[in-house]
Amino acid sequence: MKVTTRNPWLWVPTLYFAEGIPYFIVNNISVLMLAKMGVPNGQMALFTSLLYLPWMIKPFWSPFVDIIRTKRWWIIAMQLLMSLAFIMLTLCIPHPSAAEIASGNTPIGLFGVTLILFAITAFASATHDIAADGFYMLALSTKNQAAFVGIRSTFYRLSSIFGQGVLVYIAGYTETHGLGFLGIEAGNIPASWQLTLGVTALIFSLVTLYHTFIVPRPATDHSRLDANHRTAGAGTIFREFANSFATFFTKKGLWLAIAFMLLYRLPEAFLIKMCTPFLVASKEVGGLGLSTENVGIVYGTIGVLFLTIGGIIGGVYASKVGLRKSLWVMAACMTLPCLTFCYLAEVQPDNLWYISTAVAIEQFGYGFGFTAYMLYMMYFSEGEFTTSHYAICTAFMAMSMMLPGMVAGFLQEVLGYAMFFWMVIACCAATLIVTYFIDRKIDPTYGLK
Repeated sequence: MKVTTRNPWLWVPTLYFAEGIPYFIVNNISVLMLAKMGVPNGQMALFTSLLYLPWMIKPFWSPFVDIIRTKRWWIIAMQLLMSLAFIMLTLCIPHPSAAEIASGNTPIGLFGVTLILFAITAFASATHDIAADGFYMLALSTKNQAAFVGIRSTFYRLSSIFGQGVLVYIAGYTETHGLGFLGIEAGNIPASWQLTLGVTALIFSLVTLYHTFIVPRPATDHSRLDANHRTAGAGTIFREFANSFATFFTKKGLWLAIAFMLLYRLPEAFLIKMCTPFLVASKEVGGLGLSTENVGIVYGTIGVLFLTIGGIIGGVYASKVGLRKSLWVMAACMTLPCLTFCYLAEVQPDNLWYISTAVAIEQFGYGFGFTAYMLYMMYFSEGEFTTSHYAICTAFMAMSMMLPGMVAGFLQEVLGYAMFFWMVIACCAATLIVTYFIDRKIDPTYGLK
């Protein structure tokens, strides 16, 4: 018997935990893993930034998730595909020699299969995001949607701590101490990441198995191409799809809005791609020389915790004063904390507390300042096609991170870490300029009602 309803506590937390894991594996873990494997920063940043592409272009295929099959089918199918990809990643990870890793010139071509599997995971993850968010609205009443919005956000953040904190710590501990019962010796970097990906594959596969039986089958979750909707549904969807794009690109103030969405996060887009390699790079090349274990603690746990706190406080602040009044404060919090990485690069402290404090300040500022960005996308998306227009805005958001990230590594190799972070500070001017122009266009009452 098909279960049409089920207690949301049984599936909402795990669904959004599962939504976050592949995103952080693809966009964060891949960066650290390739850096630890000795891949040059330029090549690493270019190819890992390209992995953003599925999230950037997902608005183009999101209608097909409505047209073909049910949202539940897409959720389970994509989780199965990602489970398989994680298993293959575990089995296919390259093992460059210690000398090759130490040289810092491990060819990116050695990771061709790995990058293909990451790309498959990225595509499946972006598709899963579309299906999961749609399913959430179909399977829950309006009351429960409101009640569980905080729960889904919390478990998504927990997946970040798991991905960037726990998994990185496992890799770091194994690298430092080895695991004799598994035959992994201390200092074996490829084996430590192979174990980490294996743990990921096991946990994600178990979550997928759980969802196969637990995720409900609501009556409202049907394909637009079923017997009752085949002709009208498909035609309507394609027309609405085309119309949503047409109306978006005729919105008043479009080009200024696009400039804001592309440039507001410019400093962070450069910084986020290089901060992890900087933390693990040796002091001889301008880094901090942290162990992978410590990166898991400092960046993956403390950093994510303060990122979350910043986001929560930012939301409360914006709801009190509105988007327009909060915009400049948030822009300042988005940019000024980047100075902490200039301090770290110039001083190169050994004290883990100093490093943790600097990362906490930067991540808090980013979390706080990012609230304005999200609110502005909601503001600009208002109208007849709110959902579709917001999805297009998220594409520009992904582009704002992907394009700077593609060149960040090459710039760092030319400038060195200290000068690179000072360049990031110079990029703060772009944030302030677009904030100045967009500030005048925002309804003063938005965010207060």
